[in-house]
Amino acid sequence: MGTLYQEHLDPSIHDLKVTLQDSTLVFPSQETEKKSIFLSNIDQVLNFNVQTIHFFPANPDFAPEVVASRLKTALEKVLVSYDLMAGRTKMNPQSGRLEVECNAAGVGFVVASTQFSLDEIGDLVYPNPAFRELIVQSMDNLEADNQPLCIFQVTSFKCGGFAMGMSTNHVLFDGISVKIFLENLASQAFDDKPLVVIPIHDRHLLAARSPPLVTFPHPELLKLELPIGEDSIPPVFDCKQEDLDFKIFKLNSDNISYLKEKAKMNGPNENTKITSFNVVTALIWRCKALSSCNNSQRLSTVLYAVDIRSRLKPPLPFSYCGNAVLSAYASSICPKLEDEPFSKIVDMVSEGAARMTDEYARSAIDWGEIYKGFPNGEFLISSWWKLGFSEVEYPWGKPRYSCPVVYHRKDIILLFPDINNGSNNNNGNGVNVLVALPAKEMEKFQSLFHNFLASN
Repeated sequence: MGTLYQEHLDPSIHDLKVTLQDSTLVFPSQETEKKSIFLSNIDQVLNFNVQTIHFFPANPDFAPEVVASRLKTALEKVLVSYDLMAGRTKMNPQSGRLEVECNAAGVGFVVASTQFSLDEIGDLVYPNPAFRELIVQSMDNLEADNQPLCIFQVTSFKCGGFAMGMSTNHVLFDGISVKIFLENLASQAFDDKPLVVIPIHDRHLLAARSPPLVTFPHPELLKLELPIGEDSIPPVFDCKQEDLDFKIFKLNSDNISYLKEKAKMNGPNENTKITSFNVVTALIWRCKALSSCNNSQRLSTVLYAVDIRSRLKPPLPFSYCGNAVLSAYASSICPKLEDEPFSKIVDMVSEGAARMTDEYARSAIDWGEIYKGFPNGEFLISSWWKLGFSEVEYPWGKPRYSCPVVYHRKDIILLFPDINNGSNNNNGNGVNVLVALPAKEMEKFQSLFHNFLASN
């Protein structure tokens, strides 16, 4: 059965004792054009920061101070092609829309150190709140309206390993765009290597139609009386102040294979895609929905991101730099989630993704033009599972582990990969599920999760 992740974390290490050594701005190595970048309706509602940490083991050929210098130079070079990263967000008074002003104002770059070794800070998979020290949230010497859209922090450990923290405004990138950016950044850290992919920054490719045409009801979106581009967090990202337990549920490749076999029973829909993501999402949805106290006829809606690049006609270029994901959804009353065969729950998850055709995606974008709304559901599954950040090859090697900085929220469940320990087993096909719930709901979730996997 799936296991509850047992953390290997010294509880005394709640402070990494990080010392900031240098803080500066990095600018493109060549002059860039001053211009304003249009942001799509998808970008508009993502005006908040996302932090990721990339942990690297010691490399005798690349001391942390050498890495920091190489990384800074690589950043200067890559910013020529990613000039919007060195810009600033601004509100266009005529359109009332958020834009990025490409003004070469710079990207934050911080060098720091800690007295701990990489091994001493514990299991990297287990979300330690102290990891937030590995990326600064803002540049203290700059005013609020002049904060960088991206900040890097290189923190050296006493063992010679280091962490590369990156905070980016979500208007810049979705997960696929970040992966491409990291590959390009890594390429520029080598001597005389070209960019891996030339990024395409034309956000007009996802502009609303004129006039906008909404052809679907879009229950996954919530109408709000807010100006588009206002610095507000969507309700699905709202963090209510309540006491939450959090646990990591680990599914290995055998567990996922078992779920796939279970999804084939009782006649799944012939169009259903029985993928690893779909079966894991179906399991989480069932456990989360039924862990609530009131389940009589309650409607439960799960949201999950779908990449629309290949679904549009014509498809977006793979190198599109921006947010090209929309929220798919599946809804059901709780009694059905409890009583229906697992195959039917997987059907609903698969149908939610299949619903995202070119016309549906264009309709959702046009909906955002008219109603200025946000994604709306009981909870969101945010998957970092297959993004492949740990596969990026730098001159000093691949990361030992890459992960988001975690903030525990009841309405967001995270999927993230297992650590790459260099072995040849199938653990790399497994997934870790981070859940944060009130204590009684967590107890029910855990029971449902383990009992389902133990059933025959």
